[in-house]
Amino acid sequence: MRKLFTLLITVAVSSSLMTAMAAEPQYRTDDGTNKKLPWFKLVSGQFPPEGSAHYIQGELIKIDHPERQLVIRVDRNDSQDRGVWDLPLPLDMLPYGSIYYHGAPAALCDIPLGTHLHTWCYLKGEADDRPPIAVFHDRISPESAFRRCIRVEDDFSYRMRQKQVWKIDSVNLEKKKLLATLMQDGKPVGGSKSFDLFGRTRVYQERGIGTLESLAKDQLVQFNLTWVGQYGPGRITEIYLDDVSRKLVTNYQMDSHRQHIKERGLPAWVDAVDDKKQLVTFTFFDGVDPTLFNDLTKINPEPIGWPATLFGKGGAKDDLAPKGTMAVARESLMTYDPTNDRKGGNILKFNKVPVVPGCSGVQIQLECGMLLDGFRPTKIVRYYPASWPFITIPMEESAFGRE
Repeated sequence: MRKLFTLLITVAVSSSLMTAMAAEPQYRTDDGTNKKLPWFKLVSGQFPPEGSAHYIQGELIKIDHPERQLVIRVDRNDSQDRGVWDLPLPLDMLPYGSIYYHGAPAALCDIPLGTHLHTWCYLKGEADDRPPIAVFHDRISPESAFRRCIRVEDDFSYRMRQKQVWKIDSVNLEKKKLLATLMQDGKPVGGSKSFDLFGRTRVYQERGIGTLESLAKDQLVQFNLTWVGQYGPGRITEIYLDDVSRKLVTNYQMDSHRQHIKERGLPAWVDAVDDKKQLVTFTFFDGVDPTLFNDLTKINPEPIGWPATLFGKGGAKDDLAPKGTMAVARESLMTYDPTNDRKGGNILKFNKVPVVPGCSGVQIQLECGMLLDGFRPTKIVRYYPASWPFITIPMEESAFGRE
């Protein structure tokens, strides 16, 4: 009887441990309690799990728009020694990494230098031997190992996504100070904070421009910041006083994003290739306006300005199937010469796949008239629906000649 009791206890404890192990990821997370666990390492051709990235805040101090690279000055926090305050951190956007500005998808070139950003990052690859940026007597940011970025947001986008808004407690125009409390679901989140205003703070009110005198107690506002943590909670660079102004700036950014993607193609990676049938299956990344995927199903038997030879064996008029072409891209999403090296044809299948960080959930299978060497599993491509007029992008955004 004693042996049976011991066996039951052992089974119960083992079951509890297995349940705990299944509930808690076996890698370190920002909100996890076990700081001895290793950080999650990215796997080629796989999207990372939710919550596996490391959250870092900082101010945008440099960008390379074509290469989707940025440098932030990391915010000060309680975990840092004074000697590592304000150090730079270079980041590479992952091919499936998304950028948001003013509550809508964006490109790095949309975000002004000096904007305070929220980023989610992963460890750099083992083969990445680039040294970190060392400044001020070779000081290096404690975050220097986190080089690969999956998401970037300005304060405006971050607060809107969290369904948070700032409530103005008071305004002192003489001292250029604004006292505000963060609100969520009508309740305060933390205490009141004192932000700096200055002469070039841009004030937006309804469909026009306001002034600092337009700021008033109890207004619910959104704003972007700079110099966060250096002299208090930060300086306000722009402030939106109402829903009308916020929706307007979001719509402007969304239109800019749609134009950007239509001129450069929808980014994706290749899942599978059938060489014999010349079929390529690929999954689109998230971070783009979902309405753009509606254009995948549009049928245009005579694509504007597109040679019929792009569409494979039957040409552009073989049937009324939705069509498109794709071009080989680098991990930065930069293409080589899409004017000449796009290949494609009919879309044969539309699939739904799980929506996880980096993945849109949209997958298609394309019949190609010719397979290029870059059309291989885990490789990056950009896709152009045939209903989109094709134009040549500026030369500096092309990888042709950079090899």
